[in-house]
Amino acid sequence: MKIAGKLMRMTRRTLQGLLTFTVTLSLLLSRGLIKAFNLFKSLGGFFAGSKRIIGESFVALFICAIGDLFAGIFLGKMSPMLESYPGLLVLIPGAIGMRGNIFGALGSRLGSGLHIGTLSPEMKKSGVLSENIEATIILTIVMSIFLGFMAWIFCQIFGFKSMGVVDFTVISVIGGIISGAMLLPATVLISLKSYENGWDPDNVTTPLIAASGDLFTLPSIFAAISVLEIVRNGVAEWILFILFLIMGATGVVIGMKGGYNLRKIVQQSVPVLLICSALGTTAGTVLNSRLGVILDNPSILALVPLFSGESGDLVSILGARLSSGLHSGIIPASLRPRGEALKNFGIIAVLSVIIYPTIGLLAHLVSAALGIPSLGLERMVLVSSLAGYILTPFLLLVGFYLSSVSYRMELDPDNIVIPISTSMTDPAANTCLVFAIMAVLAL
Repeated sequence: MKIAGKLMRMTRRTLQGLLTFTVTLSLLLSRGLIKAFNLFKSLGGFFAGSKRIIGESFVALFICAIGDLFAGIFLGKMSPMLESYPGLLVLIPGAIGMRGNIFGALGSRLGSGLHIGTLSPEMKKSGVLSENIEATIILTIVMSIFLGFMAWIFCQIFGFKSMGVVDFTVISVIGGIISGAMLLPATVLISLKSYENGWDPDNVTTPLIAASGDLFTLPSIFAAISVLEIVRNGVAEWILFILFLIMGATGVVIGMKGGYNLRKIVQQSVPVLLICSALGTTAGTVLNSRLGVILDNPSILALVPLFSGESGDLVSILGARLSSGLHSGIIPASLRPRGEALKNFGIIAVLSVIIYPTIGLLAHLVSAALGIPSLGLERMVLVSSLAGYILTPFLLLVGFYLSSVSYRMELDPDNIVIPISTSMTDPAANTCLVFAIMAVLAL
């Protein structure tokens, strides 16, 4: 009987334990299912609410990818020129980034003006529009001069074989003037007409302008080198050099003494763009340090503008959307992302998951079609995806904190966020790309 009693007690305790375990497991599973349901529901709500934004942005990014691809092809075909004009690769990323910084910021300012009603979408004469155009011309000249000097200085610091400072400056300024002449009307037209046709300029304008900058910059540099070949090592080159310095100094004086908007843009943009030019030159230095590997694998040159351009476009979309949100009061200028800011994070993350493998695929297909030696389909997609996914958290943090901090400091995010974020992105993107290339080549 004692043994039977012990068995009964043991059985009862076992059954109670099993029942407790089952109930606990059921509760945990129920809670898990509820959380999963809420997660899917919130994701469904996110995609439903962001469908248009993601769609508009992806279309713009894909169009930009085509533009960046042409820039990459052009760069891939410039391999002999990179050897003939040592140090040119140090200048190129900075020049590409500068166009995106100046004209992307112009597009962002126009977009914010359209959102808050200080600018009309009709192509009418406007003081705000005129001062934005004047500021853009001044910044193009001044920053082109600075970029030429910075490229030469970086070559000296890192011991790269290079051209002289006069050569760098003449190429940079002539290239800036040629590309600026094409980008300025394109930026105004894209900004105003996209808004007039119901497209959000924050999703469309900035990436299209950045891609246009990538597309126009390399042919402009090629044209500038053609001019340099005519005047090089002669009196005419020195005359151009001195003329450009005078134009830059005059532009700064006009900007500092102009109307309120002109003065505000120049005062806030010049320090920012000086930093951006240095960062852009750093990006070129990263690439130039691996010039041998790049020239041995020319398809990498096709990927470089594509990867940097799309990364800059992603952070520009984020910056433009956050800037408009801060201006309109939808997004608070806090140091902790929440609400609408987190929604924008999700949009950029979704776009990055799609776009980075796509550009690796595009770079391989075009390289193969043009007979440019490629790393292979799998390697190109892996390089682009690996580098892009490493870079994406950096893009989110840079875009958010630059927007919030600049707004809290009573600076216009339109003048700060896109230039600095894209310039910080360029060296980070090239570093991630070089890391991914070296890692994949080692497999």
